[in-house]
Amino acid sequence: MSKLFESSVVNGMDLSNRFVRSATWEGMATDDGAVTPQLIETMVALAGGGVGLIISGHSYVRPEGQGGPWQLGIYKDELIDGLREMTAAVHACKGKIVMQLAHAGYFASGSLTGQPLLVVSDFGGLTTESPRKEITARDIREIISAFADAAQRARSAGFDGVQIHSAHGYLLSQFLSPAFNKRRDEYGGSVHNRARIHLEICHAIKETVGRDYPVLIKMNCRDFVENGLDLKDSLQVAELLSDTGFDAIELSGGTFTSGRLSPCRSKIDSQDREAYFREEASVFKKKIDIPLILVGGMRSIEVAEQLVEDGVADYISMSRPLIREPDLINRWKSGDRRRAECDSDNLCFGPGIKGKGICCVAKKDEETT
Repeated sequence: MSKLFESSVVNGMDLSNRFVRSATWEGMATDDGAVTPQLIETMVALAGGGVGLIISGHSYVRPEGQGGPWQLGIYKDELIDGLREMTAAVHACKGKIVMQLAHAGYFASGSLTGQPLLVVSDFGGLTTESPRKEITARDIREIISAFADAAQRARSAGFDGVQIHSAHGYLLSQFLSPAFNKRRDEYGGSVHNRARIHLEICHAIKETVGRDYPVLIKMNCRDFVENGLDLKDSLQVAELLSDTGFDAIELSGGTFTSGRLSPCRSKIDSQDREAYFREEASVFKKKIDIPLILVGGMRSIEVAEQLVEDGVADYISMSRPLIREPDLINRWKSGDRRRAECDSDNLCFGPGIKGKGICCVAKKDEETT
């Protein structure tokens, strides 16, 4: 049997295969970030469809860190009961689920939060539409505490672990990026200083929930923006994260301002367009001692198999293909090795913006014709 369907363990978390559902905004929570039956159904479909590990949509740890409407939240205790319903439903299907903890920072929605956008430093910026607040040392301490408190809530709600979101230009990603981080204190300048908040968050979470609780992180290999995080610096960051106690790294790249090199690329219509961070991943694997999860344009089982067989990645992460086919992994395991039906048009986010939750528009069109 393919290595893709071998069981494995990440800090005590038993996984049935090497497929991961990468986090995405589902647009299925309530206005204040609570779980809904629609969101539970989505997670159950993924678990029943054979995904080895589900990573929840990015969940904001503080109110001003909300990135979009109907986004899942983890910023207050009142949300725990609903989250517990979701994890129980996933576990009933023999699935595993990790909660992604996030703060959007500069890319938060000021119109939703009614609060100034938190910025790591005054970097000139891409827009002046919303008021900003440069993060102080006190703010940093409060943000670290917010991530630790959120991890405690996630564990109380039954999640099998947490993942820290430090990719795609969100707040922690902004700390790593010279394009956003021009601080002159201990959180700016050198690679170690720019990574400092990540190390402190890891320590705070482990102190709060215990070292036996899996703590993963998602990070960029490159920002693909002028003066952004490059491969040389991201490799140093990864080594620091590995040495500090993170249990796995999910590797991505790009920001919302990276144009055609954004995290969600289109026209992935051939195997050579898949796994668009594979070269960076192969370098990462030589530098870190913890499992590497690779996301970015996976569409065919042949590419996934080769990446794992060649030691480029330990786990294969996907999101958009599983929006169209939540049972894709079971299909591949059954012997139906056709490539994923997802055509990478990114239209799945449209219904979410309208308040209906993300779904595959192409599939719906096919079903109605």
